Amino acid sequence: MNPFVCLTIPAQAEYLDIVRLTLYGFATKAGYTFEEIEDMKVAVAEACNNAILHAYGTADSGTIELRLESGEEGMTISVKDHGQSFIFSENAVVPTLLEQTELSEVTVGGLGLFLMEALMDDVQVRSYDGSGTEIVLTKRLSRKEEMA
Repeated sequence: MNPFVCLTIPAQAEYLDIVRLTLYGFATKAGYTFEEIEDMKVAVAEACNNAILHAYGTADSGTIELRLESGEEGMTISVKDHGQSFIFSENAVVPTLLEQTELSEVTVGGLGLFLMEALMDDVQVRSYDGSGTEIVLTKRLSRKEEMA
């Protein structure tokens, strides 16, 4: 069984430091570099911010569930809320086309997913018909060649 950590926090921005500290400790133990950990922290914070801002709106009663799991190939981080489901807009800027888009044409939102995809090796968004959204982020463990 792969080592994992589960964490449930209130969907409020002031609890994101707990997420960052937990991720830092777990990723350090798994062998990630400082730069890789910083990338993961930014991506996970963005996923949590999406839940705080979009899933629960002004409600103060929501929670965010995180699961960090480390395996031989890398780390998988799940960020799940139980608020409004995420519906991907067909009008959203596709990340591969972002560099071809005028800044004035970029709508609010959508850049968070672009940022997560830029920093992580894989990003999956799963919507659960009216019962929340789960973002699954994967970061492969880089193999460092030993020097003789």
